[in-house]
Amino acid sequence: MKRIVTLALAATIIALVVTPASVQSGKRKKRDRVRYEKYYRDPVLKEMRDEMDSLRAIRDSLTAGIEKEWEDKEKKKDEERKIIRFEFDGIEKPQSPDEFEAPFHFQPVAQYLTGTCWSFSPTSFLESEVKRFTGQEIKLSELHTVYWEYVEKARGYVRKRGNQPFEQGSECDAVLIIWKRYGVVPAEVYTGLGAGGTRHNHREMAAEMRTYLEFVKEHGHWDEEAAIAHIRQILDRYLGRPPERFEYNGKEMTPKQFLNDIVRINPDDYVQLMSTLSVPFYEQGKFDVPDNWRPTDTYYNVPLDEYFRYIKLATQKGYTVCIGGDVSEPGYNGFEDAAIVPTFDLPQNYIDQDSREFRFYNNTTQDDHGVHLLAHKTVGGRDWFLIKDSARSARHGKHEGYYFYRDDYIRLKMLTYMVHADVVRDLMPKFEKETEAE
Repeated sequence: MKRIVTLALAATIIALVVTPASVQSGKRKKRDRVRYEKYYRDPVLKEMRDEMDSLRAIRDSLTAGIEKEWEDKEKKKDEERKIIRFEFDGIEKPQSPDEFEAPFHFQPVAQYLTGTCWSFSPTSFLESEVKRFTGQEIKLSELHTVYWEYVEKARGYVRKRGNQPFEQGSECDAVLIIWKRYGVVPAEVYTGLGAGGTRHNHREMAAEMRTYLEFVKEHGHWDEEAAIAHIRQILDRYLGRPPERFEYNGKEMTPKQFLNDIVRINPDDYVQLMSTLSVPFYEQGKFDVPDNWRPTDTYYNVPLDEYFRYIKLATQKGYTVCIGGDVSEPGYNGFEDAAIVPTFDLPQNYIDQDSREFRFYNNTTQDDHGVHLLAHKTVGGRDWFLIKDSARSARHGKHEGYYFYRDDYIRLKMLTYMVHADVVRDLMPKFEKETEAE
């Protein structure tokens, strides 16, 4: 009986605890509700913030005004920029490319906003070689080579853990190296212009690849396969993907088959010469510039007189030459279609091995640009050379895509050249003797 009373009392107490007071009292109370309303901004704090914003706007406006003022000054300075030019009055020079008996070559092609002269000049050179060897006139793709050179440059960057330049430049032999590995294609098969493009512009593409590789280096992501795949994605987006197979004259072939069966250029038949005091004469060595990124160390080094003599000899025998060097001098003038060394730069009788070397050593002669040297002509008692050029300055004068280089400019400022080995065949024994002496 006692147990029953105890249980009943406990139930009553629980009911009183869990039952709302309103129910207990017999009244039903309204439940609490939630709602949205506009955020209250304290007027004093708002006033203070508005004052801060106003002061910031004044400061920003003042800064913007100052920055615009300086931007306008820099823009005006750039628009009014002047450079030293040599006055060509009185210089007897060729008047037209037609004066030269140049071997076959296609009309000059513009490289536009790219650093790819290293592909345009040797491609033009090798097109002339194809005509000389096979009689065929085949316009070849410069950008097919550029695509694969970027791939190889990225590969080198990864393998050297970033201890290698990754810029737009390279050297003439890159074309032969790429052809040997990847082949070559006709220009119409691969333009490298991407969808709807009409002019080459590699600024953004090169910057994007460089930024990616810097990220790879910073984070130590040295997975070569992954890095190359990413670089190719960038190249594909800007240039388009090179064909693995294509049709030529009704026959399907690969780029390597096209090289071997149609173009028929043997990359091993070409040599590169330089003239520098940094390597013993009649030895092979490295052309020590950033664009020689591989680097190639098989340049044949010869004294300046022989270096120049074999250029003339090549043109006399009907060969052309792929040549590169400095194009930033006051005697280099696209509006005059000519390049010479004026006396205020260096008197003619001081142009020799030492003055050439000194300018290379102190970087006033640099490896700026590659061109295709086509032919030689004597004018006014001086040697002049017809140059086919892909750069913009060659389109400022009367003869779009052509320059006339005088002998002094080549002797002082042109650093290396590539030519068929037959041109320098009688020079090779000197290198063999030097090797035997060692």
